[in-house]
Amino acid sequence: MKPLFFSLLCALAWTLQAQPPAGNGYPYTQVPFTSVKIAPASFWGDRIRAAREVTIPLAFSKCESEHRFRNFEMAAYTLQHPDHEGLQTPEWDVSKFMGFSFDDTDVYKTIEGASYVLQTYPDRQLQCYIDSVLDLLAAAQEADGYLYTARTINPAHPHSWSGQERWTKEEDLSHELYNLGHMVDAACAHYQATGTRKFLDIACRYADCVVREVGPAEGQACVVPGHQIAEMALARLYIITGEQKYLDEAKFLLEYRGKTGWKRAYSQSHQPVWEQTEAVGHAVRAGYMYAGMADVAALTGDTAYIHAIDRIYENTVSKKYYLTGGVGATQRGEAFDANYVLPNLTAYNETCAAISMVYLFQRMFLLHGDARYIDCLERTLYNGVISGMSVDGGRFFYPNPLSADGEYCFNADHTRTRQPWFGCACCPSNLCRFIPSVPGYVYGVRGEELYVNLFLPNSASLSLGGKSVKLTQTTPYPWDGDISIRIDESKARQWTMKLRIPGWVRGEVVPSDLYRYADGRKLGYTITVNGQPVEGTLEKGYFTLTRSWRKGDEVRVHFDMEPRLVVAHEQVAADAGLVAVERGPLVYCAEQADNASLDVYYTFVGTPSFTVGDYDIPNTEGDGRTFRVKSIEVKGAQEATVGAMGRLSLRDVSLRLIPYYAWNHRGVGKMDVWFAHELKGLRH
Repeated sequence: MKPLFFSLLCALAWTLQAQPPAGNGYPYTQVPFTSVKIAPASFWGDRIRAAREVTIPLAFSKCESEHRFRNFEMAAYTLQHPDHEGLQTPEWDVSKFMGFSFDDTDVYKTIEGASYVLQTYPDRQLQCYIDSVLDLLAAAQEADGYLYTARTINPAHPHSWSGQERWTKEEDLSHELYNLGHMVDAACAHYQATGTRKFLDIACRYADCVVREVGPAEGQACVVPGHQIAEMALARLYIITGEQKYLDEAKFLLEYRGKTGWKRAYSQSHQPVWEQTEAVGHAVRAGYMYAGMADVAALTGDTAYIHAIDRIYENTVSKKYYLTGGVGATQRGEAFDANYVLPNLTAYNETCAAISMVYLFQRMFLLHGDARYIDCLERTLYNGVISGMSVDGGRFFYPNPLSADGEYCFNADHTRTRQPWFGCACCPSNLCRFIPSVPGYVYGVRGEELYVNLFLPNSASLSLGGKSVKLTQTTPYPWDGDISIRIDESKARQWTMKLRIPGWVRGEVVPSDLYRYADGRKLGYTITVNGQPVEGTLEKGYFTLTRSWRKGDEVRVHFDMEPRLVVAHEQVAADAGLVAVERGPLVYCAEQADNASLDVYYTFVGTPSFTVGDYDIPNTEGDGRTFRVKSIEVKGAQEATVGAMGRLSLRDVSLRLIPYYAWNHRGVGKMDVWFAHELKGLRH
């Protein structure tokens, strides 16, 4: 009996030691994707369906055809036959068949997206397929947990970016910790969706290897990630497992930034993170790091980190933020440029950078509970993120410019249209994991307060003050501003519903003076409970409803939704004399395909009138099917032409606008978000 008793005692001790923390450390909590089901045949339901039916299967097929799975198979073979003859042959020269040292992450990100999908659409066949892929991963993992095929395949001749020894090129090109980050994120999502530890155990073994080998102690590699994401992934792993060592490692990876021998603004390692004041360098790395800082700050109470990301957020949305919610103005280093430098034709705005901003904005809300962060999240989500993927889920943008002349090549592979894949596939695989996770951004909770952050049809089951609440939201948003929220169950007696009143309703384009409405219009909103109007005040952008809720109670919200004219700050030289149009959360653009009789590049929008209506766009570049949007017909516009003797003449025209995310479904052509409003806005 003694051995059995001792085993039980050890198991109990381990359980007590490894209990997950009570929360994520944030004052506000994100209602997880597992608790929110998006309605099918809706704006976001269609995108999740496209991800499930097209994007994720495509990504898995690319993992097969582009050698991603084969990398793990070769690594496993080398582990089983460490001195095999093939190591000296060209076929085993890693740099010949592995494009990038981070190619493993395409597999991880695709599994993460598939895991989110499994929660909404249980699929035994998909789950079995993922299990078979996890078998590949497990076989490629070294005995001490290290999992990085770029080295394991051929340790004596690894990928040229990897360095001859572990971690020696981590701050430059190896991406060993970047691979860890995506692996951990995917493993956590898989565990949440399936309840199985198969992937989580693999990720924990690699994380344990990193904890042992990377740090400030003697004998460890004192390096920080060259490409950040491990920081927020390790924080997430700590929340799930309760293992303090993962949080400590995340803290180290941030704490030693600017202290090692590698100091570059490109990777935000030019100075300690708590001293940084503006968004600089590679935009994706930056966004991931800022999100990781927020996670570690919330879990450790480090206010210096919070003050730093507050400053960086203000700098971003005040001086370096595109109207479409994108960031990273320059192709040089895929990076932030100087303050107010926001070119349109050459705008980089990498899709991954937009996703990183969603991560940051969500965490800013969780820290501060202010609607302005969700306003930014919504702008980026509806414009800067989904523009990166065609509506059918099968073609992708790497950059997302705000202007196209039909000639400039802006994609990573020097093309002018969405592509079915890229050699550097970070954006398509990132969309694989992000789009199915959108249900996790709809609601937030604090105690007995429910924050309704996004408006999309869904059913949700959540807890308020430890009591179950179920509700259903229905709405055609973003096409109009009518929302219904019905209480399906409320075991909590009294609680508070906080309804976000978007900045675009309150007359605020973004929470800064970078952009402003220029048409003098004022939009309103109304809220009713069970058909009776209610009045209240706004606090941090939220309308508060506190009452004893009962099954069948219904809240109806109406937001006025009209096209609005927007101008940029006078210091944004690229937008001087120009005006843009948006409606609700959507930014609009003019594409040549809808305006064949005029040149969208030489069109004035002065004091226009607008007509909004349904409009069908054929997806001739993709699956050929037509999709419907709300378009805006602009009357009172004028096209400028230069005649004899250089005389400028204007003719009255009607200009059709479509949502920015919907452009480039009909081939290469001109497109513009910003239009001449004054003569100085005309292109030369």
